[in-house]
Amino acid sequence: MAKTPPKNEISQDQVLAVLAKIEIDGTPRNLIDEGIVSGVVVKNGHVGFSLEVKGEIEDSQSIKQATEAAIRALPGVLSATAMLTAHRQRSSPQQTTQQTRPQQARVLHQPAKYMIAIASGKGGVGKSTTAVNLALAFAKLGLQVAMLDADIYGPSLPKLLGINKKPVAEGGKIIPLYAQGMRVMSIGFLLGEGEATIWRGPMVMSALEQMLRDVAWDRAPNVRAGDKSDKPDILVIDMPPGTGDAQLTLAQRTRLDGAVIVSTPQALALIDARKGLAMFSKVRVPVLGIIENMSYFVCPQCGSQHNIFSRGGAEAEAKRLGVAFLGAIPLEMSIRESSDAGTPLVASHPDSASSKAYIAAAEAVLAGLKTPKPVAPTITIQ
Repeated sequence: MAKTPPKNEISQDQVLAVLAKIEIDGTPRNLIDEGIVSGVVVKNGHVGFSLEVKGEIEDSQSIKQATEAAIRALPGVLSATAMLTAHRQRSSPQQTTQQTRPQQARVLHQPAKYMIAIASGKGGVGKSTTAVNLALAFAKLGLQVAMLDADIYGPSLPKLLGINKKPVAEGGKIIPLYAQGMRVMSIGFLLGEGEATIWRGPMVMSALEQMLRDVAWDRAPNVRAGDKSDKPDILVIDMPPGTGDAQLTLAQRTRLDGAVIVSTPQALALIDARKGLAMFSKVRVPVLGIIENMSYFVCPQCGSQHNIFSRGGAEAEAKRLGVAFLGAIPLEMSIRESSDAGTPLVASHPDSASSKAYIAAAEAVLAGLKTPKPVAPTITIQ
């Protein structure tokens, strides 16, 4: 017996019924009859599905756009993303070569002048805290800043910024929330408190692409729909830890201008940081530098310094790999307290020594962004 969908939740059957109304140009056949649609997933208003592109469909992007628009028109849908897959037919060697030639992706999302990823090889190194303080540091330097929490499974931006409300949709776009002078978006804004995101890889990739493409990043609070856009100077992306689907999706679907690696100084964390560096190198995203977080602890009573996680490991690694060392951030109680309170240190204590370290790191990142970079590779869909 089929399960009854939750209240206000659309069903897979509703999605399929809409897609069955979309005909292939010049033929009486629709997408469902042709078996082009597969892998429909519906979760909390987000819809993802695959389109198996066959040889006779010449303009696959128009099909993709039409299906996404049709699903987004359904009541209760927050996002809809179609993933293109290739259909390979048996044929002569010459035909096979022609049919399997990669089709270039037409659009790489660029919602801001600069886009940088804040990444780490493993969790628990303070990457998200570093990311939000760096973003606030950019704002202190006079930039229009936007921030995307790309950690679908463990979104932390709602807690870090003290936000517990949901964004609204307007004109087919999700309007980002505004906090501490920044435009911000996180999957955590769309989920209930304590609700887990239990999604497979394709849904994660779909959600990330949706937050890049269908969030009105150019809408500042004082800009109304239809007014002149106000594109952010920089979009800071807080990446999930590791080197998985989310990292590859963002590297392939956006024009990332660079990445910042966050690591603690001990050897175990540096092993994983190297993996993150290697991944960005393979997808030809420039590494702007390494930040050593939790570098040392200063006793508040006696003032003595303690290297709890060792010290200097990230700086030595940066030197060995030939990338910039962006600075050392101490293990400091005020950083934890301000983050837990939803008022990150750079916002709540801008004149503290640690805030100045974040601002110095932001200045170094900006200098790196203005340095000529290698041309990014062409991303293809096979």
